[in-house]
Amino acid sequence: MKITKISIMDSFIKKIFDSKAENDEIVHVQFQKFSRGEFKDKAVIKYAHGKDKYSLSTTYEYANEFARAMAEKLGNNKTKVTGVIVSTRDLTGQLVFSGKKQFAGVKQYIIDGEMSGNDLLTLLNKLPTAFFALSMAAGDSELKTKAKAPISGKPSTKGADAEIKADFCKFYTTNKETLRSFVFDNEITEATKKAEIKHIFSITDITLPKGETDPIKIREKAVRKGKIIRIVTIDEKKSSKDHEFAA
Repeated sequence: MKITKISIMDSFIKKIFDSKAENDEIVHVQFQKFSRGEFKDKAVIKYAHGKDKYSLSTTYEYANEFARAMAEKLGNNKTKVTGVIVSTRDLTGQLVFSGKKQFAGVKQYIIDGEMSGNDLLTLLNKLPTAFFALSMAAGDSELKTKAKAPISGKPSTKGADAEIKADFCKFYTTNKETLRSFVFDNEITEATKKAEIKHIFSITDITLPKGETDPIKIREKAVRKGKIIRIVTIDEKKSSKDHEFAA
């Protein structure tokens, strides 16, 4: 599978359901850490429609995509950007940072300064496997992300009906087009005040790259195949749909 970069901003979930995920590096990176199996309560969104804006409170999976949406909105314009960029690799010389934390091989580069949207896009494209936990404002949108490395959720011990904690990213916008990159469900209309969206990642097969012997590169280049189940809950009424994928 040849991976190419696709810069058009849509969430990785929307690309899968629009059958546009094939060969997309952004989608591919989202699944690099997964083995075969069923993974519940992934990519969770808690949606709210207030008087004059929409808000999305989410789990960590959307952090890079929110950062990309903000960067594309900014373009040549600059804004104050704070947070951390997380990587297991040494990124010294590849970005401007004000400090660095390191624990167990994971490096957190502290970001605190003015940055243009195009500069941020360059970083996102250059460092596709890094995690961008950033906060900023741009025009009609604002992003607040916890400045830390993500922790993959463990199976809940509180039962199937336990409330899902979705507060790693908080995204606010008045822009319907930006909103629909993440909330694209017909069930959610202008009249919907609150909704919850969550996913089950069902990975049934992993195709390993031929001729590759480096274990790290094998994991990074392997293609996961399976199905995404999207569950939308509005006023306790649930609906679901699914789509097969390879990434």
